[in-house]
This record gives sequence, C-alpha cells and structure tokens, in this order.
Amino acid sequence: MRVEYINPFVESTFDMLSQCVGPEVKRGELSLKPSSKEISGVAVLVGLAGDVEGRVLLDMTKDTALYVVNAMTRTLIDPGFEGFASFDDEAKSTIQELANMVTAQAVTKLHDLGFKFDLTPPALFTGENMEIATGIEALVVPMTLGEGKKIAINVAIREKAKQG
Repeated sequence: MRVEYINPFVESTFDMLSQCVGPEVKRGELSLKPSSKEISGVAVLVGLAGDVEGRVLLDMTKDTALYVVNAMTRTLIDPGFEGFASFDDEAKSTIQELANMVTAQAVTKLHDLGFKFDLTPPALFTGENMEIATGIEALVVPMTLGEGKKIAINVAIREKAKQG
C-alpha cells in the first residue's frame, strides 16, 4: 500500500474534525490491521475504484458519532443548535456527510497528483458485534477528539491488477 494514497485521507479527516470539533483533535500512531476488522458501533464506509481499489472506513462508537454530529451541526450550520438527543435518521445522514466531505477532499488532492478515483456513496453500518471484511489489509490511524471520544480512520487501498 503506497503512503501517498493514505496521507490525503488521514489529513482530510484530521482537517474536517479539527474544523468541526476543535483544536483538541489529536492523531494517534498508525498501525496495520488485518483485512477483517471489528467495528465499534458506527462505521461509515466509502468504496474507491479507478487506478486503485479499496475502501475508507470511519469507525466510532454511537456516542462519538452523536458528539461529532452535534459539533458539525453547531459549527457548519447553526451555532444555536441544541443538539440531537439520539442517533436518528438526520444524525445518521450528517455522519455520512462527514465521510463525503473527508473523501471528496482527499480524492481531490489525489486527482491533483495525477491519480484517478471514483467514490461510492457512503454506506452507514450501526450495531454491536459487527465485523467488516474486505480482503485488503488496512492502515489505521486513531484520532482522539477530547472528552474521551475517538474515531479510527481505516484506509485499505491496493493498486488494481493490470489487465493483460
């Protein structure tokens, strides 16, 4: 997995979270995870196709997702917003929009470097005891948001096999 594919997604996630949540966002240490990963309760998956194949996954607890959604809504839409009380359909849509913004910003950076990618719409998964398997090892960068909240960005990308 080439690092030039990974960094734009990590940078975009960090930038968006810092903009929405604030300066307390910190990056953790990069690690390599197997192709199968247990998720924390809420995962937003965006597929990648084009010069490469793979996926980007934002993984968090439901409590963290609600925290991020409320921060995003206050920061980007309405400073007087009182907040979502539950992770309802509107909150789910907002967390999917975060994934859209992160991946669009990253793919734009990659396009500027000459790479060509297409994105799938973000798919949201919620629940307990779930695992996502893609057949590709993922590089994982955890991010702490303050108040004990954490999001892990999982990037699993490989170059497509050349057609002979």
